[in-house]
Amino acid sequence: MQIGCVQKTIFAIDMKSSIFSIKNSEANFLKKALEIFRYQSDNNPVYKEYLSRLEYDCDSIDSLEKIPFLPISFFKTHLIVTGDKKQQQVFTSSGTTGMERSQHSVVDIELYKESFTKGFTYFFGEIKDYTILALLPSYLEQKNSSLVYMITDLIKQSEKMESGFYLNNYEELAQKLVELDQKGEKTLLIGVTYAFLDLINLRKFQLKNTIIMETGGMKGRRKEMIKQELHTHLKNGFGVSKIYSEYGMTELLSQAYSLGGELFQTPPWMKVLIREVEDPFTLLPDGKSGGINVIDLANINSCSFIATQDLGKIYPNGQFEVLGRYDHSDIRGCNLML
Repeated sequence: MQIGCVQKTIFAIDMKSSIFSIKNSEANFLKKALEIFRYQSDNNPVYKEYLSRLEYDCDSIDSLEKIPFLPISFFKTHLIVTGDKKQQQVFTSSGTTGMERSQHSVVDIELYKESFTKGFTYFFGEIKDYTILALLPSYLEQKNSSLVYMITDLIKQSEKMESGFYLNNYEELAQKLVELDQKGEKTLLIGVTYAFLDLINLRKFQLKNTIIMETGGMKGRRKEMIKQELHTHLKNGFGVSKIYSEYGMTELLSQAYSLGGELFQTPPWMKVLIREVEDPFTLLPDGKSGGINVIDLANINSCSFIATQDLGKIYPNGQFEVLGRYDHSDIRGCNLML
């Protein structure tokens, strides 16, 4: 099924307007996912070639379990774009010197904005209710970070004068946190793990109106900690009862969130499946550990079906846990506690 240029544009627009209306309906999600799969299998050159090498009959695929997922490493070596639109933004993954980085060419930046805005609102309510403080020094030093782009836009949407980024000015941030918290301001502090640890080493807090959200990543600055140990340390340091987490990556336009604890939840247009480590085309039942596959319907213009290099497992309630990384895979700087 070949789709002409005009039809491709109409399809992408129609999908964009409908994917965010999914209301936790398995049937509705399946319908949209299969439509996008057929569109991308025809109009994404890299994904189309990948499927042809696997000798898949795309017309016979009628369930999520049968959809082949594109290995995330392809974003390091190929241009992953569906359709003919020109790129508006290129996001680059974090990494150490000499590491090959993933690139995500985004042809519709408004779609990314809509995804992260609706995702945030779905879990946390109106952005304007929050003062947003960001402690992301390593990401600010890096160009073309999708995380920095997202937080920059959320800060703008918050319309709060106190919202903003902090680099290494920890004392100023500490004073602002205490000031906002004592005034009863609803505050979100989002940051990279090692910077949070540096902050609570400088000062201990007792915060009552602040959400602490870590995005993961020691960046080689500190010894890695298991997530339970890390969260206990952060809870003690910030004086809060729970630590929130964000799970996202350069290759995706949507994010999952942990609302305290170790289990992540996805918005209705995003879904996680677990694959067998030794056989990537076999999916595992709830409770079994394996590789994390992500369906992100917001990735209409790239690829919505990605086999990540993360390990995890799904629970019966649909939430998932991130357990670590595949051996010998590059360490991604964000969203991961080994």
